[in-house]
Amino acid sequence: MNEPRSYVLENASIVLPDRVIENGWIAISDGRIAEIGEGAAPERGFDVQGDHLVPGLIELHTDHLESHFSPRPHVRWHALASVMAYDAQIASAGITTVFDSLRAGTDIDAKPIGADLMTLAGGIEQARATGHLRVDHRTHIRCEIATPDVVEHLETFAARYPVHLISLMDHTPGQRQFRDLETWRRFYLRNKEASPAQADHFVRQRLELHDLYAKVNRARLIEIAAANNAVLASHDDATAGHAAEAAGEGVAVAEFPTTIEAAEALNAAGIVVMMGGPNIVRGGSHSGNIAAEELARAGLLDVLSSDYVPASLLMSAFELPRRAPNIDLAAAVRTVTVTPAKATGLSDRGAIEPGLRADLVRVHLVETTPIVRQVWREGQRVS
Repeated sequence: MNEPRSYVLENASIVLPDRVIENGWIAISDGRIAEIGEGAAPERGFDVQGDHLVPGLIELHTDHLESHFSPRPHVRWHALASVMAYDAQIASAGITTVFDSLRAGTDIDAKPIGADLMTLAGGIEQARATGHLRVDHRTHIRCEIATPDVVEHLETFAARYPVHLISLMDHTPGQRQFRDLETWRRFYLRNKEASPAQADHFVRQRLELHDLYAKVNRARLIEIAAANNAVLASHDDATAGHAAEAAGEGVAVAEFPTTIEAAEALNAAGIVVMMGGPNIVRGGSHSGNIAAEELARAGLLDVLSSDYVPASLLMSAFELPRRAPNIDLAAAVRTVTVTPAKATGLSDRGAIEPGLRADLVRVHLVETTPIVRQVWREGQRVS
């Protein structure tokens, strides 16, 4: 649907970075926000019937593309079709800028994923080149540091495609998210038919790989991030020591710290703390770590991501004020708009302000549940 070059959205509850205008209007011209006002619009426009208008959401970490590409174990779907289905789902969730999370580094129990990484990147590029993407796609490479091929995967990717965000992940049993081996067993083996002896053997293999590769790969990945001007993220920080390590490495974003100790240290170091939207909506972590709402109440939550449920990004932003009364709606919406934009150097979006991109979402509330009714990217309807 092609919108006119200039138009007005009126009778809206507009969520600004610091407050909410209960009855306002937005003038849009050539893909940018031209003017914002309260009360009656200076000219008749499109009546949004009192619904909220929020900035287009900015998603830094979503695993959802890979679930479209591999909908069943050992199944690989058509890359372009996967990208288009994923893009449509992201747009319908109110996300207008997405950092596509793609894995680098092969787990010993998984099919090699280097080919998948390049295939998916090719699908995204084909969709972009043919003008079929609804939202702005950027790149987030999730690097599993304790693997033999992660550096090779990243170097191959970076030689052909831009890299905007790199996260340093370590899912070795006994590390970070899985410091407790019993937690790891419950999380990873619940859908596997493995005996205790087989599980123990797997743990030993993973620990050997960690000893061989984690330290040297982490150093090299940080160098690659710097060479590509990519934002660096840590992952599953669990201790003050992890936070200190991240600060020394130039990490800007901490994904999913698992303890309040780590979150406090990251906050003190000036590192943006990101937690999962599903954690907010569900009321806790699915793997038994710190609840995001606890960090929010302590003033330690900066950014939300949808993680494994795209719709959770908007839901968690509207749910957050009920979970953490110290946070109002404007502050909650900042966690999915202004703050992730600033953390990744995107100065042209993330807020409803004159001069910025007209990336907007019309949100209707059904009781307390936010429903996306319309989405605009640079002034054009995309959902």
